[in-house]
Amino acid sequence: METANIGNNAGILWNALNTNGKMTETKLKKETGLASADFYAALGWLAREGKLNTVVETRCGKDCEYFTL
Repeated sequence: METANIGNNAGILWNALNTNGKMTETKLKKETGLASADFYAALGWLAREGKLNTVVETRCGKDCEYFTL
């Protein structure tokens, strides 16, 4: 996997979060259409740059993790 591809995929994730706001992992993966390895590499890129946050909310007695910018 090339660094340029990871950076491009990070841009795709960032744009999805910027457009839609907080999203679960499942929804974000579906929205971006990235393969799992590409998705997680892009998440790592954004996290390393300090551009990604996670929020845990409890809904109906279940903890749900969301990604935000």
